[in-house]
Amino acid sequence: MSGDVKEILKKVRDAILEYNPDKTVEAVNEALKVGLSPMKIMEKGVTQALKEIGKMFEEGKVFLPELIMAGEAGKAALKILEPKIKERKEKIKSYGKVLLATVEGDIHDIGKSLVGAVLMANGFEVIDLGADVPTDKLIEKVKELKPDVVGLSALMTTTMLNQEKVIKKLEETGLRGTVKVIVGGAPVTEEWAKRIGADAYGADAMDAVKKIKELLNIKE
Repeated sequence: MSGDVKEILKKVRDAILEYNPDKTVEAVNEALKVGLSPMKIMEKGVTQALKEIGKMFEEGKVFLPELIMAGEAGKAALKILEPKIKERKEKIKSYGKVLLATVEGDIHDIGKSLVGAVLMANGFEVIDLGADVPTDKLIEKVKELKPDVVGLSALMTTTMLNQEKVIKKLEETGLRGTVKVIVGGAPVTEEWAKRIGADAYGADAMDAVKKIKELLNIKE
């Protein structure tokens, strides 16, 4: 790698490590302008920065707010790079694809966003559908996107039932065998996860990532 290329990729990494989405977009566009492949920018810039922030988080050198902000900067880069990578029919290397959603009737988003940020920092492709996601939309997205794992968050006892509803619907549509399901959220327990037929329960963001790696047999 020439000095110039190294310097441009460093700009991408630094912008993410400075939690700056605008600067990240600028650096990514600059890298594309000089002819760097979207995949190289992704692997040597974005992914490296997210791995670094993930490691720092695990070591207690940065905390959840920083992790989320780095995740936002990473998402800003992905928005530009993903379509270009697909255009070239290249495949983004990742441990697996995880579809996240807070279930129908529940507008709480923070816990799920944390899980998404930690997953991204650990090399997963994350599709976050947001909060209050209707069950039918979730099922459609599973059909369309073929994720390896679906993560369902519920922060209220009244909406926990919708986690069960999603699992039942996956069974009814014949999709249950194609995807692992992990559930989480303040009122959710290991017992509840077992009772509704989920594959795993994530107590917090780090635990969720650990469980997802176990579900997909990812050895560090």
